[in-house]
Amino acid sequence: MLKTRVQRHDEGFNRCLGLLSASCPALLKEKGVLFDLNWALSINNTRRAFHQTPQAHQERLKNALAVADDDDSPRVAELAMEGQRGSRNSKSAKRSRAQSNERNRDAKKSKSEPPSSSSFLEKMKARLSGGHFRMINEKLYTCTGEEALNYFKEDPSLFNVYHAGYQAQMSQWPEQPVHKIIEWLQGHSPSLTVADFGCGDARVAKSVKNKVFSFDLVSNDPDVIACDMSNTGLDSSSVDVAIFCLSLMGLNYPNFLKEAHRVLKPSGWLLIAEVKSRLDPKTGGADPTKFIKSVCELGFTPVSKDFTNKMFVLFYFKKQEKPSSKRKEIQWPELKPCIYKRR
Repeated sequence: MLKTRVQRHDEGFNRCLGLLSASCPALLKEKGVLFDLNWALSINNTRRAFHQTPQAHQERLKNALAVADDDDSPRVAELAMEGQRGSRNSKSAKRSRAQSNERNRDAKKSKSEPPSSSSFLEKMKARLSGGHFRMINEKLYTCTGEEALNYFKEDPSLFNVYHAGYQAQMSQWPEQPVHKIIEWLQGHSPSLTVADFGCGDARVAKSVKNKVFSFDLVSNDPDVIACDMSNTGLDSSSVDVAIFCLSLMGLNYPNFLKEAHRVLKPSGWLLIAEVKSRLDPKTGGADPTKFIKSVCELGFTPVSKDFTNKMFVLFYFKKQEKPSSKRKEIQWPELKPCIYKRR
């Protein structure tokens, strides 16, 4: 119905064109409005504006058409100008929608396209590295210290693979236990001699002023001593602090603690940080009370413990000044392997 009306007013618009060309520009100039009269009064453009504008602007164009037969009405130009504004706004909205649709198409296209060869290779390398780390990690938890030493002697490069995976895992922890141990050492005298059992990248030695003996299964640093941690080669009663930071790995972990007891001076400190799940009976871990009891039977006195962190626990012991005259076989609890999940 409305389209017929537009066609019917073609002649009316043409009649108005001559009159408005003379009268409206002066009127619009006085109002300071820039207006393309030829565009506004072109019936073709008016039709196009009508079909492309939202409903709110269509009403203005209908009003312009309604007064088209009134040859002396300056309202024609004013209403047509309003229609022009609506059409321009409509065009802007249409361009925005077109740009948005194009972005959506590009996004869908990028999702559907296969990954580039470089990104694919990087992902595959990461997956292989993660799988290799889990294999080595499980091996270290389920063999003795001597077997682990021989394992890395056969292929020292595996040690780098393991520690790269280890650092990737640690990066996901809110707080790392090695930082707590470093903080503890920095709060004590720098004259204390330290033995770091399972030092990794020797971060403790690099972060404190103390003399630190750093031990691990492989030495990629001249300051790290490669050894089985049950046999460090240190003199008896020669160090003030012994550290095990997530390093009580292996079936014979009690032998590592016995070596720490041997090399510590009387009243020397034993610091142990361990994955919390290994000492949580609710998740299949050992009873921490039994673990503390076994360490004490070895010749230590408990000083404090910290279970506040959700990822790890901390134990602080001191070596007894006089060894107990009554020695009995210690019933060490089994510490379950810490197996990282596939991601």
